[in-house]
Amino acid sequence: MGTGITSRGYAYPDVLVSCDWVQEHLKDPKVRIVESNEDPLLYPSNHIVGAVELDWARDLNDPIVRDYLNAEKFAATMSRLGISPDTTVVLYGDRNNWWSSFSFWILKLFGHADVRLMDGGRLLWEQQKRPLTREIPKYTAAQPYPTRVRDDKTIRAMREVVLEHVKNRGKLIDVRSPEEFSGKKLHMEGYPNEGALRGGHIAGARSVPWSRAVNTDTGEFKTAAELKAIYEGEAGLRSSDEVVAYCRIGERSSHTWFVLTYLLGYPNVKNYDGSWTEWGNLVGAPIEK
Repeated sequence: MGTGITSRGYAYPDVLVSCDWVQEHLKDPKVRIVESNEDPLLYPSNHIVGAVELDWARDLNDPIVRDYLNAEKFAATMSRLGISPDTTVVLYGDRNNWWSSFSFWILKLFGHADVRLMDGGRLLWEQQKRPLTREIPKYTAAQPYPTRVRDDKTIRAMREVVLEHVKNRGKLIDVRSPEEFSGKKLHMEGYPNEGALRGGHIAGARSVPWSRAVNTDTGEFKTAAELKAIYEGEAGLRSSDEVVAYCRIGERSSHTWFVLTYLLGYPNVKNYDGSWTEWGNLVGAPIEK
């Protein structure tokens, strides 16, 4: 895991690994290092030695339906990357691990047992001047990856679930920027509007931007005490709450889902990946500004 992580008070510290841990396991056949970014040019420019690329849009999404791959295609993707059911998958990426946490969440939808995040992502790895390469590795899976039915109920919230959650005054965390939350902007800074007709937030949601969970200088996660001060002290959450997190398409909210589920140990947190791209166009859905 590495120095520092075990001392931060997380509920499940093993789900995070340090840059030191990753460098020590670069040649470990039981570990697959996986880079997952939004920018498709980043991985080819350089990456951690031995790391494979998992593009969330190309490799994990259905090309026609707005949904993720079916079980057969997911299994084929894992096998192509040399990942077996017992492989330890360590994800890292840009933007303080949004997209790697999104890929983490999707792997959990398909029930992969051992998935971890590299604390700090590319930001910290590059700051520490650790080795990078342009060489693209090729692996053969030790055994065929099984086809598993995707679990869309335990950690994923579909719109019907969110509508009922709002009706029941359930806890909602909007992880977007304050400008998006207020309705001043319909999109993230520097990004195009992805089709939302209305601005604002889901009725009853509390605003906790995803970036508050990390130290901006290094991309490392804050301590459990610091996280509790934010999510419990300010946003009023309790570990017994049923919580739904959302953003615009589910990528930033998967980061917050990771924090609440694994770092703080909340047992009932769902990511609404339809998020504002869906809710902002949904007929009859309650919003606030």
